[in-house]
Amino acid sequence: MLLTEKECKTICQKMLGMTRADDASASVGGEDFSHLRFAANDFSTSGRRENVSAQITVWIGGKRGSASANDLDEASLRRAVDEAERLARLSPVDKEYVPTLGPQKYKPAGGYVDATVNIALKKRAQAIDEIIRGCEKAEIIGAGFHHANGTAGGTATKNGNFNYRRSSLVSLSTTARASNGQSSGYFLRNHFDVAKLDTARVGREAVQRALRSQNARVLDPGVYPVILEPQAADDLIRFNWDARTADEGRSPYSAPGGKTKLGQAIFDPRINVYSDPWHPEVPASPAAQDGIPAEKIYFVRNGVLENLHYGRYWAKQKNKPATPGPVNTILESSAKAATMDEMIAGMTRGLLVSRFWYIRAVDPRTALFTGLTRDGVWYIENGKIQYPVRNFRFNQSVLALLAPGNVEAIGMPERVSGSETQGRGASMTPAIQVKEFHFSSLSEAV
Repeated sequence: MLLTEKECKTICQKMLGMTRADDASASVGGEDFSHLRFAANDFSTSGRRENVSAQITVWIGGKRGSASANDLDEASLRRAVDEAERLARLSPVDKEYVPTLGPQKYKPAGGYVDATVNIALKKRAQAIDEIIRGCEKAEIIGAGFHHANGTAGGTATKNGNFNYRRSSLVSLSTTARASNGQSSGYFLRNHFDVAKLDTARVGREAVQRALRSQNARVLDPGVYPVILEPQAADDLIRFNWDARTADEGRSPYSAPGGKTKLGQAIFDPRINVYSDPWHPEVPASPAAQDGIPAEKIYFVRNGVLENLHYGRYWAKQKNKPATPGPVNTILESSAKAATMDEMIAGMTRGLLVSRFWYIRAVDPRTALFTGLTRDGVWYIENGKIQYPVRNFRFNQSVLALLAPGNVEAIGMPERVSGSETQGRGASMTPAIQVKEFHFSSLSEAV
């Protein structure tokens, strides 16, 4: 159930009017979600759900309490408010409390298309049926998940602020596997506009990867030059621009003596990383963390760490202005983008990686992650793909991956979603070619 701006504002104000707390923040949101799942070259499940919820957080004498409701009638809202107040009185003092925001101005960012939320089941089934037929023709077993959703919600504070946003998203992931289970391909894409999601491409790319990864050979683990497809790059490259963790020595952007690396060259000089809520491909929330109006903000420009995110509490502690954090991520090159063909042609010896899986943080201070390759790794020699290889486990620092001297080439950014999120987010990420990537052991994963 997608609430209008007027409905959200009315419900939030009603909850705020019910509380006698010193300060409060109320929010309400709704979702309309539908899906179609397929497996073993056949339709599996189809469903739809609608949901609404409201939440209120109050502060009484500096103590905080929160409660929520899944019904929006007055009695349910009243119970949530009473419960939040009860919990606040029982809680310890919230040492990081800062007063809720007063009135702010938000510039709308778009990202909602009604046709995405209301996609017809027949149209969706026809798109999936074409993928299934393609799998059968290639003698490949296909499975995947197609989902579409719309969200709408608003947040209001006792001090007079209110913001509202609607968004939509449609996503399709497809796994294509050989009948003998020895090769696999995967592809995932999403968009806020259903008309811009190329479902045929998703199916075709997954099948091609499954076919190209048959009869994989064993290659010793070690340090290799690597080309990361946009999916692999997006799976692995994760940023945390939080100033507090950097100031406290818990971040890759920390420096000795309680300092940070602001102003230092931390990445290849071609690399820019920024957040832009009005980017046409990845429009995002006009409200950033803590409700601060979002802005286009560079965190890395030409390889230099330019900004960190100071939340309202930490900004107060450090006597700095609060800054908006990222609402999306765009990674791009300031130089001419290289094509995938150019990267392959320019590689003497190395590997092409399609995606990563089961990625876990190892050391936040060096942005070190471990995980597995999956659904296609290929050996390149003398500018040509020679043969597929078996999967690896990796241990790789993102800081070292993008460091000056390690990046060979950067492609054109593409809207990609991390495969572990099942298409529930998006960023603009390019293919990246690097000199050194650390594979620690072999993996039996396909």
